[in-house]
Amino acid sequence: MDISSNQIEAIVRQVLGSMNAAPAASAGPLPKTAKVAMLVDSKKIEVREVPLPELGPDDILVRVEGAGICGTDVHEWRQDPFGLMPVVLGHEGTGEVVYLGSNIKTDTAGKPLKVGDKLVTSVISCGECYACRMTPGRTNLCDKQGVFGLIGDKRGTEEGNRANGWFADYMLIRGNGTTYFQVNDLNLKQRMILELACVCVHALERGQSTGLLNFNSKVLVQGCGPVGLVMITVLRAAGINHIIAVDGNEDRLKVAERMGAKTTICFKRPDEDTLDKRVAKVKAIANGVGADFAYQCTGAPIAAADIYAYIRRGGGMCEMGFFVNNGEYSVNPHFAMCNKEINIVGSWDYSAEDYPKTMAFLKQCEEMKIPIEELITHSFPLDQMNEAMETNVAQKGIKICYIAK
Repeated sequence: MDISSNQIEAIVRQVLGSMNAAPAASAGPLPKTAKVAMLVDSKKIEVREVPLPELGPDDILVRVEGAGICGTDVHEWRQDPFGLMPVVLGHEGTGEVVYLGSNIKTDTAGKPLKVGDKLVTSVISCGECYACRMTPGRTNLCDKQGVFGLIGDKRGTEEGNRANGWFADYMLIRGNGTTYFQVNDLNLKQRMILELACVCVHALERGQSTGLLNFNSKVLVQGCGPVGLVMITVLRAAGINHIIAVDGNEDRLKVAERMGAKTTICFKRPDEDTLDKRVAKVKAIANGVGADFAYQCTGAPIAAADIYAYIRRGGGMCEMGFFVNNGEYSVNPHFAMCNKEINIVGSWDYSAEDYPKTMAFLKQCEEMKIPIEELITHSFPLDQMNEAMETNVAQKGIKICYIAK
């Protein structure tokens, strides 16, 4: 067989390249299996031991330290609306790198990455759809967007990988388009809040795009679950001095005050138990005309229908409460939108580009002494994930988390 000089040169380069390639790094002997909390039926999570596939040059293996439980995790646990079962959930996780493939030198932001570093994951984008090609800074709009342990991500399962969610003792990161960040300078609670905070930092920028958020703005946040409470901290850290929190739970409204809300409104108080009464109070606070801007953070259609009444003419609103399909509501668009000339934006998820800004936000909370870490009220081990979900559904705490033993 004749071989040209060019072919010989290519072979030599390949051999030399393989000789000079950096070896994969690991922290001692690697596990062959991982324990995962797998959702196998509605309201039924089982701890199973699954084999880990052979690790390659583009893989990262992380020993999980903890993960927040998101509302979308709870929705999936209750009735599998995304059709993912059987699935290992958990996308708000973090842990320590124990294996680093030879091809990986840095995280998505360009920070050097090594075994022993603390890590979080972000979105997985396809790189091929219109949004990825034409608006690369908005990968949250990717048509095939994936997030480890959540909607649309079956990545790696074809190769036998079931350790692709954070409700596990080991998490395997693999596949093109994955994004991840080294977070050594954040503590465990900050790291577990990071993904949720990123949702709210993205929503802040969506609101800022209307030009209605400034030091003088009166901003209303409707819904004081984890999303609404973190949204309050983000607004406060951004310099919004008067935040109005609306909810039906007095305990959560007290937490809202600790996070930075100046005024609270409870729809169970006798003087605030109708929409007209609540709107009158908002107007009394906000220059007699209503809130300059509002964040709708509930997943309740009836609450979403009320939000327009709180907003002044020329004001704005960001809808961020419906990360899943919770139903519809009706409003009169003449009174709710057109006559008021409302500026309406939606907010969906986040892009990888939002992560460095969110890390800076968490440091800003430290500087301003905003006690965001207090939002984590309960933690559960891997074999009590069903109890963790029940606690979340019963609203017995604020932010519920899985903490590895």
